[in-house]
Amino acid sequence: MFPDNLESFEIKIASSEDASRIIEMLKQIAVWMKDNEINQWRFLLDGGDDEEIEQAISNRETYIVLGDDAIVATFTLLCKQSEWDKHIWGDDFTTNSLYLHRLALIPSYMRKGLGSSLLIWIQNNISSDKEYIKLDCVADNIKLNAFYKINNFELIGLKDGHNKYHKSIRKEI
Repeated sequence: MFPDNLESFEIKIASSEDASRIIEMLKQIAVWMKDNEINQWRFLLDGGDDEEIEQAISNRETYIVLGDDAIVATFTLLCKQSEWDKHIWGDDFTTNSLYLHRLALIPSYMRKGLGSSLLIWIQNNISSDKEYIKLDCVADNIKLNAFYKINNFELIGLKDGHNKYHKSIRKEI
């Protein structure tokens, strides 16, 4: 098990030099999920989202987690809705949410507390005036849905086979 803190990891904003490694890592995880009969991210295997991933990196919205001198995890946080977010959530005219996309860990780092630690890190370290973190995942991905529920995300709906979750990140003064 990893400790609850992230002392042995470096979390930083991804650079354009990281783009090909991030895309390759996400595709390897998509293959792993397919091989383990997990219905999530199969569109990545056909190059779906490559441009969106590169744009999020260029916009400084994607983070990498380094461990043992390699990228072991990544995630993207959007301050404004993507087209997908608008489809799933509807237009968010309040702009009071961060949208979490592509939280991914290489399989050897799964089930060791790193994912939960990253969610806590996001909540505690992202400077934002936002009130919520919102995300979605495939509704029949039982393990991923359980992961978000265990990490205190509230299931608030279903749209096109995707469960919608949010969590308050309002900092108490």
